[in-house]
Amino acid sequence: MKQITKVDNTVYFVSCVGEKLPRPATAKDLYASSWFKKARRFAESRGCPWFILSAEYGLVSPDQIIEPYEKTLNNMPIADRRKWADRVNSQIQAVIPQFETAVFLAGQRYREFLIGHLQKRKVAIEVPMEGLKIGEQLSWLGKNGG
Repeated sequence: MKQITKVDNTVYFVSCVGEKLPRPATAKDLYASSWFKKARRFAESRGCPWFILSAEYGLVSPDQIIEPYEKTLNNMPIADRRKWADRVNSQIQAVIPQFETAVFLAGQRYREFLIGHLQKRKVAIEVPMEGLKIGEQLSWLGKNGG
């Protein structure tokens, strides 16, 4: 993945979803659910860098070509989720060395151990859909440009 060299104020992180194309594709196109498509549009409309949090691959650039997979953090043991967050944190440090705000369009399992790493770097955390059910998230994304 190419490193982002300028300091970006905000970076968006969108979680992977279960519904995927049956063939390799760019990450932004591999995930096929309506939720992901709306979250992608929302992130892209902000004009800031955005990345996908993949249970299989970790931090994924939207243009990275990846294979479909069947892994999720939702049923992964806590020790494995911690390892995943450590891996993603290392990937973030390599690709986005400096930024001020992380906006998560991702569920609790995808944020839980990653947020602490980012806060140690003085990155502000935003979770605009925190506490919303999936239908409410779809509505929120639709109202906010997703």
